[in-house]
Amino acid sequence: MLPVGGSPLLKWVFKALKKAGVREALTILNPEGWKAKGFLDGSKLGLKVSYTRDNNPKGTGSSLTLAEPFVKNRVFLAVYGDLYLSPSMVKGFLEEGLKRIKEGCQAILAAVKVENPREYGVVQVKGEGRVLKILEKPEKPRSNLANAGIYLFKPEVFKAVRLVKPSPRGEIELTEAVNLLAEESEVYAVTIPGGGWLDIGRPWDLLEANRRVLSEMKGKVEGVVESQVVLQGGVTVEKGATVCFGSVVEGPAFIGSGCEVGPFARIRPYTSLGRNVRVGSFCEVKNSIVMDGSRISHLCYVGDSIIGENCNLGAGTLLANLRLDEQPVKVEIKGVKVSSGLRKFGAVLGDGVKTAVNVSIMPGVKVGPRSLIGPVLTVSRDIPADTLVAGMQRLDFKPVKG
Repeated sequence: MLPVGGSPLLKWVFKALKKAGVREALTILNPEGWKAKGFLDGSKLGLKVSYTRDNNPKGTGSSLTLAEPFVKNRVFLAVYGDLYLSPSMVKGFLEEGLKRIKEGCQAILAAVKVENPREYGVVQVKGEGRVLKILEKPEKPRSNLANAGIYLFKPEVFKAVRLVKPSPRGEIELTEAVNLLAEESEVYAVTIPGGGWLDIGRPWDLLEANRRVLSEMKGKVEGVVESQVVLQGGVTVEKGATVCFGSVVEGPAFIGSGCEVGPFARIRPYTSLGRNVRVGSFCEVKNSIVMDGSRISHLCYVGDSIIGENCNLGAGTLLANLRLDEQPVKVEIKGVKVSSGLRKFGAVLGDGVKTAVNVSIMPGVKVGPRSLIGPVLTVSRDIPADTLVAGMQRLDFKPVKG
């Protein structure tokens, strides 16, 4: 449900499926995700979308069995919901996969070449793509092919899922069902282009998905653009948005309804402003996602960052995106510092974060939801949710000698 290019990621998944020729889709949601059902109406995309709820999630394989009544003995496509997919990639995968299914394969999976396969499920193949096994995040990968989370199945997969034993984390893994199928019959891997696929598991992946979506948008101006405003490239200004006097917007960029930008603000490429966002005068926002209802006061800089809903950045707040030594920015993930691999990456702010005036947040810092940061502070490490960060300055008063 996180937004890229002004819409939830799942909407772009649906659009890619529709453009690739899919007409009907079932979305399986856990109890916490059930609220997403009300946000996405597939009929607006020309796609019949229905939903089912997994009240007791026990892993991807277990969840997939809820689709059995929907499938009704048909060959079907299964896709993880946290992916960026290009329509051309999905179409190509379907064409190749259906051909292999007709030749007798029980299952087809998409595989993509990656630089660090240890972060993924690694697909071991022989010959022209016969799958031997999928290994989850092996220490010594025997292949650079990652499981892309896109499958074409015959209904026999449901029987395989029921034979899978729980993993060490207690889940029924879909990949183990695929391994069982590979032992008994042919399972084939179709290698897809990396540019048409992206696994969104880390904060900087969301920015990359946003970049790809905006690159595909042609731009459309329906809102108010005042005089002396410069729009360059593919810029979308939704109805109800206003770009004020003297501002510059460099596309591709998205400005949602109810937004007010400027006067004299600069929006740089690959920026998405959600609905009812305020960017004040003399601000600069670059390659960032700013979610609904957030306000960026005058004289702020936001670089390569993600700002949640209903945040408020006080005047002069800086979200830095470049280390002084220009080395890749590191981000703490589950207590471990992980390299983003990016020379430029800014901050991640949860919903409802507020900063006072002249706050600087260093590259790679995460600030938890609803936290408050006091004036004239530099934040160089992560802040938990619901935290007040304050500093006290010592003031020495001395008489001025005439």
